[in-house]
Amino acid sequence: MKTKLWISKALSMCLIVATIATYSMVALASTDKVAGELFITGKNVNGVMVNGEAAQNGRSIFSSTTIATPDNTNASINLGKVGNIKLAPNTTLNLSFNENGISGELLAGQVTVLNSENPVNLSLLNGKVVKLNAGETASAGNSKADDDDAAGKGGSAWFIYALILGGAAAGIILAATSNNNDLDLGGGVSVVSPSR
Repeated sequence: MKTKLWISKALSMCLIVATIATYSMVALASTDKVAGELFITGKNVNGVMVNGEAAQNGRSIFSSTTIATPDNTNASINLGKVGNIKLAPNTTLNLSFNENGISGELLAGQVTVLNSENPVNLSLLNGKVVKLNAGETASAGNSKADDDDAAGKGGSAWFIYALILGGAAAGIILAATSNNNDLDLGGGVSVVSPSR
């Protein structure tokens, strides 16, 4: 009788140890890592490579990942509240991110920041590090591309607009000062109204 009691106690102790060990492993396995999702568009959706292996649409992307896009194929990486970036065709990017922001090394092609909480820091081939805000693009060999129609970003578009505005103003002033300030807007045509 005592033997059955000892076996029962030993079996109960083994089950308790197994349960504790299982729950501690589950707790250790949980992580607060940020993960992204890969979206592929274009003609060669099976040609996008993630860390050297073919990637499918919807694949999870983790930090310290190399992503390469082939011809005629774009890839977007959605990182939730951290941001969203787009890779143009023929682009290779070593991507790193955490809950505070996105960074990476652009080896080939172009990257556009679709949205981001903080500026995206990209190292380029020429050794420069550029900070991209939402809507800005960087190329591997160049610094970020100018967005001429963005307010306060500079560029040469203001010169073209100044020429057009100046020409229009000069035309109005010239028309108003000719013929002794006598403007003939009707063109000298008599309008006859039918009588009732």
